[in-house]
Amino acid sequence: FIGWEGVGLCSWMLIGFWYERDSASFAANEAFIMNRIADLGMLLGIFLIYWTFGTLSYEEVLSSIYEAPKGILVAIGILLFVGAMGKSAQFPLHTWLADAMEGPTPVSALIHAATMVTAGVYLVIRANPLYTMIPEIGFAIASLGAFVAVFAATMALVNKDLKRIIAYSTLSQLGYMFVAAGLEAYWIALFHLATHAFFKSLLFLGAGNVMHAMHDKLDISKMGALYQPLKYTAILMILASIALAGIYPFSGFFSKDKILEAAFGSGAYVLWGALLLGAFLTAFYSFRLIMLVFFGEKKHTESHPHEAYPYMLYAMLPLGILAVFAGFFEGTFHHFVTQTLPDFSANLDSKTIWSLIAVTSVVALSGIAFAILKYKAGGFSPKWQETFIYKLLSHQYYIPALYDKLFIQNYFRIAKLSWLADKRVIDFVVDAIARFLGRGGESMQWIQGGNLSKMLKIMFFGVVVLLLLVFIYRGGVWTTF
Repeated sequence: FIGWEGVGLCSWMLIGFWYERDSASFAANEAFIMNRIADLGMLLGIFLIYWTFGTLSYEEVLSSIYEAPKGILVAIGILLFVGAMGKSAQFPLHTWLADAMEGPTPVSALIHAATMVTAGVYLVIRANPLYTMIPEIGFAIASLGAFVAVFAATMALVNKDLKRIIAYSTLSQLGYMFVAAGLEAYWIALFHLATHAFFKSLLFLGAGNVMHAMHDKLDISKMGALYQPLKYTAILMILASIALAGIYPFSGFFSKDKILEAAFGSGAYVLWGALLLGAFLTAFYSFRLIMLVFFGEKKHTESHPHEAYPYMLYAMLPLGILAVFAGFFEGTFHHFVTQTLPDFSANLDSKTIWSLIAVTSVVALSGIAFAILKYKAGGFSPKWQETFIYKLLSHQYYIPALYDKLFIQNYFRIAKLSWLADKRVIDFVVDAIARFLGRGGESMQWIQGGNLSKMLKIMFFGVVVLLLLVFIYRGGVWTTF
């Protein structure tokens, strides 16, 4: 938990790296606060684990979990997943991830695409004996994951911010991972977590190169024709996008297809359908980005956009190789990971598996083809931007606006009332005490005036008072009182 919180602190500091920007400060605070809300749930889950088992050791807890009451296990599973929802930006705690793109692009590549945001998925995978005992909670996790996979992909369809599109893609792929984890296909969830890290980091670092050439401009609708000046970046980003779309033989194909097989084999046909729709949308928005940035009509005003420095490209090259070839290590990965994690089989015959692969591949390829043909012809009509659906998607379903109205504005009102109470009541009382003591001190300062006769009178008065007190005490009057 301390490590979990430490990563949250690092995330807050890195998102707010350009602290002079209000947007960066807001995004950093939003990420920090949302994760603290979720982490309260996780902390309560940890308390409940300790209260039930008397220890926080993975080995001891997970070995004695079979004797615990079902209701306690359900509560622990839900509370731990609340923590995972915050860290992995699942609905409704998802808005911070897109805003986290205010941070430096290498940070987006590493902690907000490849490592930190997948910690929630890893937590569910690591606590697999617990979630195996409560399959109904697992199915709820898978259902939320399938919803987020489509929900995030729809927002990426219309967004014009280069980094935010990739961030929504991360959100969508996290949904895929949670579907696998929720359906007890833990090793498949971990496999997609690994392959996703390669091509998503590559996309973000490629986006950094594009930003470098565009002097930090992010609007992809004002780019175009960057293939020639940024050829190597373009090739690497196209490879990453093909992997993200799940096309054979790229790494994303192997892991994403396994998740679809797991959903179909588990009888969760609605989830399978949602993931299939997500695959089409993923392929479409990935190549929408590629077409608008690297191909099509030139819409930017940069006179000489240039490729990134060679050392930046060399840093991306290993990720490019892994994005293409990592999927071929599926057998080795499966053998290694299932030494610890339970194995999962979709129990499908080879004909069904090949049919599923064919359907998924056709859907993904059709998404790519539709994006290429549509944006080669100039994209959608400007009238599309006036429709209700476009406005709904471009405003993120108005969820940030809702949060602003419900929480942020009301928080400001409470803060203002608290400030008034602090100023008019608490400050007034404290100041009144200070004024009383100050005036009392001023009125009594004549005692220390150095006038001998006055000081003798005060001493005489004090002696008389002391004698009276002694008389009263010895005469029994004290006890009477």
